[in-house]
Amino acid sequence: MFDMMQPGEPTDPDHLDDAEPLEDYEAFERLADIIQLTQQAAPVVPRDPKREARELDAVPPGVPLAIMVDQLNVDAVTGHEQVAVLRAHQRQASHHQAQVYRAMAAIAATMETEFDDPESQVHAATAEIRTALRLTRRGAETELHMALELVRRVPQVLDALDAGVIDNRRARAIVHGTTHLNDDTAQQVTDAIIDDAPRLTTGQLVARLRKLAITVDPHHATKRYRHAVEQRAIRTQTTEAGTMGIFATDLAPDLAAAAMAHLNHAAMALKRHGDSRTMDQLRADVFIDLINGTHTQCTTTNRGGIHLSADLETLTRLAEHPGELAGYGPVIADIARQVTEHQTNTQWTYTITDPDTGMLIDAGTTRRRPNAAQRRWVKARDPNCVFPGCRMPAVNCDLDHITPHTHGGATSTENLAPACRHDHTTHTTLGWTYHRLPNGDYQWTTKLGWTHTTTGNTTPSQPP
Repeated sequence: MFDMMQPGEPTDPDHLDDAEPLEDYEAFERLADIIQLTQQAAPVVPRDPKREARELDAVPPGVPLAIMVDQLNVDAVTGHEQVAVLRAHQRQASHHQAQVYRAMAAIAATMETEFDDPESQVHAATAEIRTALRLTRRGAETELHMALELVRRVPQVLDALDAGVIDNRRARAIVHGTTHLNDDTAQQVTDAIIDDAPRLTTGQLVARLRKLAITVDPHHATKRYRHAVEQRAIRTQTTEAGTMGIFATDLAPDLAAAAMAHLNHAAMALKRHGDSRTMDQLRADVFIDLINGTHTQCTTTNRGGIHLSADLETLTRLAEHPGELAGYGPVIADIARQVTEHQTNTQWTYTITDPDTGMLIDAGTTRRRPNAAQRRWVKARDPNCVFPGCRMPAVNCDLDHITPHTHGGATSTENLAPACRHDHTTHTTLGWTYHRLPNGDYQWTTKLGWTHTTTGNTTPSQPP
């Protein structure tokens, strides 16, 4: 029906910017007439906001969904249905963001026909985008780069964004996580992650991308890692409040994790002795004392605990599969082997898994005094907090009773799972529940009745 409009009318792109805001309603009146004619031809059905909200998940992004959510009063539905409305708006926003990127790429393609010099092409496209969207030059360059990566390098990510399957945050995570790879490897990694991307948080997605990049090309990953470590440095930065930050960059992840474990343990020890400072304040003060050599804040020799998981083939140098450092994510095979081969002052625990099945083969410790067998087994089985999207290392988590002890839940490996203090509270006080699935995943049910499944490890066959 829109084909009836003639060029030169307000719907013509050449004339859109000429229309006076809030004064030229001709195009909108024409659209309203079309909608009114459609409504007159259709039988009148009483509005049922709750029913409409329940149907939203089945509607793909586009004009129908836009009309539905625009006319639906979110305050007129239940809390459970409000979540469906939220997700519908996010799908629609993702769909429109994909069109923004396609428009940017189209502008870049137009400039390639106008200029022969690649630098001039980018400059001209950036200038158009920058002024049209009131962006800084750097911001326009960043957005154009994102658009071109999506359109020309990983179009399957753009298609997923267009379909509302993923949002812009996940699209950016995939683009940034594959930028350093050649085109063929980037396609391989993207194909392997795109189906799982919708159910992963950006933190989980970034970690999975790192693992895939290491798995697909371990030699490139090792070379890139070693080059980055060579660039390690300490920098300071002042703030507007007159304070200063100290930043250590490109550190070896095992050493950085060990340092953070030491700070955490020292801060928790001080807290247990009645110190009134927050944990962040304690960590910062212990850090400064250690750097300055005063040691007034930390007298303990226990440096906390860290967990690493690796498969047997990697540890025996028959493969270069990535290990998994709790709280950080995938690490190259060299790091996994160094942790299990060398003693340190930090209490490292490690998990050895079967490379084919992922089954737990052994859970060990590099210290003489390991945790109780039950605690060790649960934290080896689940190296991170089991709340959806949380990546807090299990060594820093509580052991939570899946079925609360007050409700008859047993203190057994099958009824225990690591949960950080924040998410432990979500379970015990906010009405969330969860249970462990046969494949090692955890299914949580929210207060409003939505279910979310987290990715776990395969259940050990012989728990203590």
